[in-house]
Amino acid sequence: MENTIGKRIAALRREKGLKQEDLAKSLDVSSQAVSKWENDQSCPDISLLPKLAKLLGVSVDVLLSGEEEKTETVLVPEAERKDIRDMMFRVVIDSADGDKVRISVPVALIQVAADTGMNMFEMSGNSAMKNIDWAQVLSLVQKGVMGDLLMIEDRSGDTVRIFVE
Repeated sequence: MENTIGKRIAALRREKGLKQEDLAKSLDVSSQAVSKWENDQSCPDISLLPKLAKLLGVSVDVLLSGEEEKTETVLVPEAERKDIRDMMFRVVIDSADGDKVRISVPVALIQVAADTGMNMFEMSGNSAMKNIDWAQVLSLVQKGVMGDLLMIEDRSGDTVRIFVE
């Protein structure tokens, strides 16, 4: 069976215990619209995707592609490691009040910042970011650790995910 966006919407809706009517009401669309999405007769409007994904508890990427976000952490053997200049350092911050921050920085830039003593990610107001030892995080990457490096949830409900690709 093909894994279409309609099939994913239906499966995720059922996992959340929602009826088509519930989803429709939350998105301010008709139940018939939701039924058409789930039967692959139409697709949700692009402007609805962020809210739809949030209601279903997935990212828009997962909703569209069906592929789960990579959360695996691996130690890459030295012979198979990418050059540090080809790696990206990503920070994903989701605050409890709904703010979303996405940062993508070349790992080589993080290395320059660490070498000069500069704090690249001074996030005023985000307590989860204040005590991270960036030199230690960079050291993990230099030793071949790829994927998720840190996952933090502070008491206010803010979450921070740091990973390298």
